[in-house]
Amino acid sequence: MPTILGFIKSLAAYEHLSDGVVVTEEVLRDQMFDHMRAEALLVAADGIEVGMALYFFNFSTFLGHAGLYIEDLFIAPEHRGKGYGLGLLKRVARIATERGCDRIEWVCLDWNEPSIGFYRSLGAQPLSEWTTFRLTGDALRHLAE
Repeated sequence: MPTILGFIKSLAAYEHLSDGVVVTEEVLRDQMFDHMRAEALLVAADGIEVGMALYFFNFSTFLGHAGLYIEDLFIAPEHRGKGYGLGLLKRVARIATERGCDRIEWVCLDWNEPSIGFYRSLGAQPLSEWTTFRLTGDALRHLAE
């Protein structure tokens, strides 16, 4: 859990979103292991963890099949460009196909040109016709009343 939380914090710093990280190791352990809400893959080089992919499964009503959603994909800056991200994505793709998923989805900040270029090189297509919406905090609690 310390490694996963460390990568989450590093990703948040890279995305200029550090203030949004409130998760703890205990919460990660509870949600990932006790409740099985997400899974993570770590990649190591020479005994040092250099990156991770954290993902969960969803369902497409249009396709009638499960999908896999990558919540976080992160490679430490000093290890980028060495094939670790590609290796993680290949392993996630194998997990998705082994579990009957017809697609993998994720979001990427629109200013993150290096990642966008990498994803496009794999054949991934941006879904420009979709807008992501989010309810949190008071708005979520108000709707739940």
